[in-house]
Amino acid sequence: MTPNIDRRRLLLGAGAFAGLTIAGCATRTQNSQIFDAHCHIIDKRYPIVANQGYTPPSFTLEEYRQQTIPLGITAGAIVSGSFHGYDQSYLRALLPQLGPRWVGITQVPQDVPDAEIASLATIGVRGLRFNIYRGRIDSVDDIVALATRAHAVGKWHAEIYADSAALKPHVAKLSKLPQIVIDHMGMTEQGLPVILDLVDAGAKIKVTGFGRVSMNVPKALELIAARNSNALMFGTDLPSTRAKRPFEAEDIALIRNVLGPINAQKTLWNNAVGLYRPVV
Repeated sequence: MTPNIDRRRLLLGAGAFAGLTIAGCATRTQNSQIFDAHCHIIDKRYPIVANQGYTPPSFTLEEYRQQTIPLGITAGAIVSGSFHGYDQSYLRALLPQLGPRWVGITQVPQDVPDAEIASLATIGVRGLRFNIYRGRIDSVDDIVALATRAHAVGKWHAEIYADSAALKPHVAKLSKLPQIVIDHMGMTEQGLPVILDLVDAGAKIKVTGFGRVSMNVPKALELIAARNSNALMFGTDLPSTRAKRPFEAEDIALIRNVLGPINAQKTLWNNAVGLYRPVV
């Protein structure tokens, strides 16, 4: 099922963009700031690997800033995509440029040394991504083992990109991890019951990629917020590689209209800042 576009247009209404006016970061209050919990920077000066025959176009830090500063995005998490492989050089270069309001989520091999985890933690890497949906396929036991070690060494949490329906047999094991995050609301309508089970176990859910998921987005937002409004974290998913449609500014307006001011504030700022621990 694709996102309910008619309902979405109704929710947006005439005043949907009231909170999206262009303004400089320095004049924003915390209540108007947004934490982008999921974005990618694709800088061809650093290694990029083809994934399933796909190599993404460049998307530089400058291009990202041009799109997001007008929206009030002042902090966030840079996420390694499948096309980054295990390269860490781009994060080591990028995070110091961005400063302490920004953190990284990376990918590492199963045999990564503890010293590498500790080193990356010092530059602001906060989590470890497991791409089950595209590219990287591990047994759940391997995921749990590496995620547990990464948390012990670097205080990293685990971020999982998967069709959450496929995670149903593994909810109990994943729930034992210190903290897990599920990308893109779990991707499918069929996986929503699994998402709700994981939320009950303390998982955070990224409200990202509206143009790539197969679900009724407003309904999913309502159901997750009703279960635990502290679980939701917004991300742009820029540059939206391989999505059916890219991120749009009205996706933020949709969140505000569906969730209301209190839960939207949690989703757009508070919940992610609490997890990712930027210096803001």
